[in-house]
Amino acid sequence: MTGASTSLRRAAMLLVATVTLALAVPAGAVQPDEVLDNPVLEERARGISAGLRCLVCRNESIDESNATLARDLRLMVRERLVAGDSDEEVVAYIVDRYGEYVLLRPTMTGSTIVLWLAPAALLLLGGGLSLVYIRKRGRSAAPSEAALSPEEQARLKDLLHE
Repeated sequence: MTGASTSLRRAAMLLVATVTLALAVPAGAVQPDEVLDNPVLEERARGISAGLRCLVCRNESIDESNATLARDLRLMVRERLVAGDSDEEVVAYIVDRYGEYVLLRPTMTGSTIVLWLAPAALLLLGGGLSLVYIRKRGRSAAPSEAALSPEEQARLKDLLHE
């Protein structure tokens, strides 16, 4: 066996291991017993689960979370889909039970519009204040040596030449 074939075999094994791991990552925390037999419904369930927040883990979707509550929510989503609900009806059902906080991307309504607009408003405010500060600073007169008295100028020359 040559060194080239051994090297090629190692590269092939590394490629197989990498592909296997890459295919396993998108599964998230969904357990095998949760997966629906109907691939279309399962795909819809994954899409819905990706947009719902785990109430235990905060900024993690229920599709990614290993928390018991996230599992319960995933099962609830799948039960509603099997019962014939549309995606919007499933999300509305979950929001009715847990509040709008369960949505990773809350809807833009009267109560949340401030949250949506606050970052842009703060950015504009900060930029405006910075512009005012820079303009005001540019207008101030730079100190000059002419403002020094003759004694101060002489003392400055002595200090600089030492």
